[in-house]
Amino acid sequence: MKILVTGGTGYIGSHTVVELQNKGFEVIIVDNLSNSSIEVLDNIARITGKKPLFEKFDLTDPGKTEDFFQLHNDISAVVHFAAFKAVGESVHFPLMYYRNNLVSLINILQEMINNGIRDVVFSSSCTVYGQPEKLPAREETPIQKANSPYGNTKQISEEIITETSENENIRAILLRYFNPIGAHESAMIGELPLGIPNNLMPYITQTAIGKRDFLRVWGNDYRTPDGTAIRDYIHVVDLAKAHVVAVERMIANKGKKKIETFNLGTGKGASVMEVIQSFERSTGIQLNYKILDRRPGDVEKVWADTSFANQELGWKAEKSLDEMTYSAWKWEKALAAKAEHEKKQGN
Repeated sequence: MKILVTGGTGYIGSHTVVELQNKGFEVIIVDNLSNSSIEVLDNIARITGKKPLFEKFDLTDPGKTEDFFQLHNDISAVVHFAAFKAVGESVHFPLMYYRNNLVSLINILQEMINNGIRDVVFSSSCTVYGQPEKLPAREETPIQKANSPYGNTKQISEEIITETSENENIRAILLRYFNPIGAHESAMIGELPLGIPNNLMPYITQTAIGKRDFLRVWGNDYRTPDGTAIRDYIHVVDLAKAHVVAVERMIANKGKKKIETFNLGTGKGASVMEVIQSFERSTGIQLNYKILDRRPGDVEKVWADTSFANQELGWKAEKSLDEMTYSAWKWEKALAAKAEHEKKQGN
């Protein structure tokens, strides 16, 4: 069966492509490479023994999206990752986020309808909960006003999918994931943000390797045990495997409703300082960090109740925080070794 993975050369997308191919699915990726590299395709092939099909274009272009679906009319399901994802950036460039994240989804849903494709797994986010009044966050937790335009695009996207399914033959699994970190054990794929990282883990590893002078810790005056913000960090490979389970569930018609929603996390919160301590513990490297003011758009604390996903999907996050931070460091070192090799080749 052929699965379309939009944003499949990105961080979570590439790890999901690996897991899909390992399960025998044929994968076709659409990505505009705005925040990823074409080299990811070769690295996926090195891990799995098979290079996925690839088309480069922007899914906000309705004409190109229509042409793609007409050419590839044998797609069984869609896994939709393609979106901008930085909370802080979205605060500064809201229109960029609304255009990219919503128009691409609308175009995909329209072409799914036009071509009789029924199933979509949607990459949602715990940001839809805003700052929950009660923790842990459950799937039934009331949706708060989003703290950022990014979070709002995820809320609106869920509404678009839900309302479309009421009138069309569209089914969806909405995966609300918490904070993915880490990298594939091969250190061949991982998180590779272009420019200065917005997410904590690549900022940590880039500081440790010497790319950044110091790690910025955004605020230490939150109402948490150590004053730093708390998140539910999940290993990206655990997260990727959940997407495969979701695809298999839809194809096998095991869903209980047209729209199903699942939280994906470990069920445990870790503060920024705890992640720093985990990195130092797993790698033996001391980090240089500075406490700065809070960053606009960040929530204070959030972690998941994952019992519904554990029971209904038969899926559970398995990797520890130390495994997450160590795998991210292995990936950063692999990037540095590759850069050094290319530098020598250039000379």
